[in-house]
Amino acid sequence: MELSRRRFIQASALTAMAAGFSAACGSSGSAAANGKDLTLWYWGGGLSDKVVADAKTQFAKDITLTANSVGGDFKQKLVTTLAAGGSSVPDITGIKGEDMASFIPSASKFLDLNTLGFKDISSQYLAWKVKRAQTPDGKQLGFPIDIGPTGMYYRVDLFEQAGLPTDPKQVAEKVKTWDDFFAVGAQLHQAVPKSFPVRNLPELFSIVINQGTKRFIDENNHFIGDQDHIRTAWNTAVKGFTSGLDGKVDDASWNAAIATGTLGIELGAAWHALDIEQAAPDLKGKWRVAPMPGGPANDGGSFLALPRQCRNPEQAFKIISWMLGPENDVRGFTDAALFPAAPAAYKLPAMTAGDPYFGGQSTIDVFGPAAQAIPISYEAPADAAVMAPYRTELTNVESSGKSPDAAWTDALSQAKQIAQRQGVS
Repeated sequence: MELSRRRFIQASALTAMAAGFSAACGSSGSAAANGKDLTLWYWGGGLSDKVVADAKTQFAKDITLTANSVGGDFKQKLVTTLAAGGSSVPDITGIKGEDMASFIPSASKFLDLNTLGFKDISSQYLAWKVKRAQTPDGKQLGFPIDIGPTGMYYRVDLFEQAGLPTDPKQVAEKVKTWDDFFAVGAQLHQAVPKSFPVRNLPELFSIVINQGTKRFIDENNHFIGDQDHIRTAWNTAVKGFTSGLDGKVDDASWNAAIATGTLGIELGAAWHALDIEQAAPDLKGKWRVAPMPGGPANDGGSFLALPRQCRNPEQAFKIISWMLGPENDVRGFTDAALFPAAPAAYKLPAMTAGDPYFGGQSTIDVFGPAAQAIPISYEAPADAAVMAPYRTELTNVESSGKSPDAAWTDALSQAKQIAQRQGVS
C-alpha cells in the first residue's frame, strides 16, 4: 500500500527469492534435531546480506546457520508455515513492522525473548520500538532490526527558484507546522508550477496518524476512529487537495515524479533516501532533508523473532543479538539502508559521515533526534484493516473529486463495520 525501498531491492532478486522459499522449507525439514543446525527466514533488503554471511562464520564452531531470503508474500508464507507447524518452521524469522501487531494475539507461537536475555539489553534500543513487539502482559516477541524515522526531503535547486531557504537548518526553522508546510509548498508550486509538495492524500494522512499517540483502536479494544485526532489527520490530508498542492502521484508514477521534479518535496522515512537516489541518480547533490513538519513519525522497520519450535533458543538468541548489535546495526544502514534501532549507533562514523547524494549533509542530524522523539502509540491487531477505508476514500477525493465530507462519512461507516467484524467494540 505504501512505497517501500524494499520494492527496489526486491525487483532485482525476485527469482532468487522465490527459489529461496523452496529451499527454506526443504532445509528446515532435513535439519538435525540436536539444535546444531538453525534456519533463518528474511526478505530481500530485510537484513544486511553481508552481516548474515558473517554470522554464519561467526558462529560456525557452534552451529550451521542456513539463511533463506524468502520472496512473495512473506507474512502469508510465515502464517501458513506456523499454522502447519513441524520441521518446516524456521528457527529465526523476520517480521515486518507493519505486521507485528497482527502477530501479537498469536504470542504463543513465539518465544518470549525476555527469558533469553533481551530484558538485560533492551535499554540499548529505542523504547517505543521495543514496545511495539510486546504483548499486553510484557512478553517480548520481536528483537528490533530497524526503524523508519521520517523527514522532509526537498530539492535545493527548486527551492532556490522559489526564493525559499535551502540550508536544512533554515528550512527547519521555516517549516515547523503543517500550516508552514502548506505555505512553503504553495510558494514552491507558484514559482515552479510543475512541482508539488504532496505525493498523494493517503500517504499524507498516514504520516499525520503516525505522528500521534492514538490511532484507530484503543488499548481497551474500543473503536476511536471517529475522534478528533483522526479527523485532524483527515483534514490535513484534504487540505493538500483543496489547496491545489496534491501531486496525485501513485507508486507506478513515483520514480518519474522524483526524476522530473513533479515532487519538489517528498515526505518519507530515512530508508526512503535510497528510493530517491535510485529513482534520480542524476540529481546527486540536489536533495536535502529537514525535520518532518508537525513532529517526528515512524514509517517502517522490522523485527527478528524466534518461533516456539526453535531448536536451540539460546544459540539463536546469541546470533540475533550479535547481528543486531550497534556495530552491525551500522553495517545494516550502510549495506541496506536499514536505520538502526540502537541509538549508540548514531554516533559511529558511518552514521555521522556526510551523504554525497544529499550534498554532503549528515542526515543523522535530522533522523537521529527524530528517532528518539517518536511518540509511543498503541497499534491494535485490527488497526491496518480499520485504517484502509480512510485511505481508499481519500483516493476517491483526489481521483474522482468526491466530496471530502461525503468521503469522510463513508470512510467512517466502513471502518466501523470492519472494526465490528474484527471484534472491536
